[in-house]
Amino acid sequence: MTQMEEARKGNITPEMEEVARKENLDIQMLIRGIANGRIVIPSNINRESSPCGIGENLSTKINANIGSSSKMEDIELEVDKALAAVEYGADAVMDLSTGPMLRDVRTAVLEAVDVPVGTVPIYEAGVEAFMSDGAVVDMDEDDMFRAIENQARDGVDFMTVHSGITLQTVERAQRSGRIMGIVSRGGAFLAAWIMQNQEENPLYSNYEYLLEVAYEYDVTLSLGDGLRPGCLADASDIPQISELLTLAELVERARDADVQCMVEGPGHMPLDQIAANMKIQKEVCDGAPFYVLGPIVTDMAPGYDHISAAIGGAVAAMNGADFLCYVTPAEHLAIPGVQDVIEGVIASRIAAQAADAARKLPGAWESELEMADARRSFDWDKQFKLAFDSKKPYEYRMQCPIEDSEMCSMCGEYCALRILREDR
Repeated sequence: MTQMEEARKGNITPEMEEVARKENLDIQMLIRGIANGRIVIPSNINRESSPCGIGENLSTKINANIGSSSKMEDIELEVDKALAAVEYGADAVMDLSTGPMLRDVRTAVLEAVDVPVGTVPIYEAGVEAFMSDGAVVDMDEDDMFRAIENQARDGVDFMTVHSGITLQTVERAQRSGRIMGIVSRGGAFLAAWIMQNQEENPLYSNYEYLLEVAYEYDVTLSLGDGLRPGCLADASDIPQISELLTLAELVERARDADVQCMVEGPGHMPLDQIAANMKIQKEVCDGAPFYVLGPIVTDMAPGYDHISAAIGGAVAAMNGADFLCYVTPAEHLAIPGVQDVIEGVIASRIAAQAADAARKLPGAWESELEMADARRSFDWDKQFKLAFDSKKPYEYRMQCPIEDSEMCSMCGEYCALRILREDR
């Protein structure tokens, strides 16, 4: 049985108990959230990992993407990136590999980390079609579902499936006058297949079979936003909203089949549109957990997109997003390295913490008070321990070491806290 089916029967699973403990949440409230589809616990029956709850009334979670490409394939490096992501606070990892050894990368990552692992199975189907026949569009329906079944059997906990890309939405995208067109790689694979074959997307037309596979292994479906905007000018357009309405229908069908699912969202988006987009998604998808990439709030910062995404992520999470997909400084430019992964995770953690503190979630607010007390007391070791990155602040402090522990090189003897304390 899936976590959702167990919850609907009133059964408490070990995964539910662990999530309730981590979140300091009443377990009956958690069960209700899982039963109605507003909370998911991605946990494949073929794999053991530290359970993670995503959704309503829970802390904002972070996903880190890793993965090889045909231009750069190093299994050890991908494992190192996954481990670094988890070390610095990622709640989940997605393997987006598209290199020839993508199966080996996936196996290594699944074995290396103790968090939920996600994938995009259409990549495997498309890559194998390209390697054998010379074109992504040469994959067939069997290839698509074979990849999904193989990855489910391997233990993948959640999968992005672009079931909302349909003949109708592709036509709307073609007529829309978008600047960037379709920027989702999985969305592009399926849109190209639809245009080449003039047939409906098999992940939509045979969605019932997809649900059967997901149910068998309790794979959480992450309903991909293949028509997410790729620049600010394309945000909130007809293709994006049209796909969202299709995803809302698919959420309902997944819940009817006792399959856990979440919905993916934008993308690139102006700051003033984020709150409305979050509320629209929550309304039309009946509170399904919302998984967003960024959103990136300006297209003017290549090399610094992790900062742009953290700004958008904070606003998104404060207004209903549950799961933030990190963005690294290498976004749109290159495969990220280990340090890029670390910076991306920390940027997303800042966004999540900012939102959770604004929502007054107990854990987030308590940590803010604890840090404030450490700063007031000049307790440097505690500050470093509490910080998302304990190494960097320590290194800054040691750049100009001062014997007096109650000052730093910024203010020295003119520290505001010291002056007022001495005056008292």
